[in-house]
Amino acid sequence: MRAARKWMGIVLALGLAALQASADSREDIESKSGVALGELRDFAPGVDGLLNKARGVLVFPDIVNMGFGVGGQYGEGVLWVEGQPVAYYASTGGPAELPPGATRSGQVILFMTLDALVAFRNTVGWQVGLNGEVDLVRTAGGNVRLARAEHPVLALSFSDKGIIEGVDLNGSTINRIPR
Repeated sequence: MRAARKWMGIVLALGLAALQASADSREDIESKSGVALGELRDFAPGVDGLLNKARGVLVFPDIVNMGFGVGGQYGEGVLWVEGQPVAYYASTGGPAELPPGATRSGQVILFMTLDALVAFRNTVGWQVGLNGEVDLVRTAGGNVRLARAEHPVLALSFSDKGIIEGVDLNGSTINRIPR
């Protein structure tokens, strides 16, 4: 049992070291985030109004499915406030399937109120569903459909093929990373 734990720890450490070694620079994350937001606007033009109203926009342009162990997802992103990059974050969560034909996915989390943005920035290990209730944005024909009038935090998932409806982000953990 101890040997198995030791090997699992070594494999996990090597996997995390490989991720860190291949981590994107600030410039790469910002550039990819800009492209991802452009794609998101193309898929659902109605999202533009939400992006303009948001107090903060957290973009994970490239979420990677991890294959070792029980699997999961990992992505690095940037928080934009008033059009400026203010901090960099990593997101981890359970595994998710891509739509047929898709090769990559991304996520955008919108902090619609200043209180929600401040609470996020002041929480280490912010978890979707635990530290903040996140409402998923639904789209239809490029238009946005919201389930309720007040939305402190909204989220969208998308792939290179379009919006991914109904992705469960509960349990995803977001931590600030140095860049």
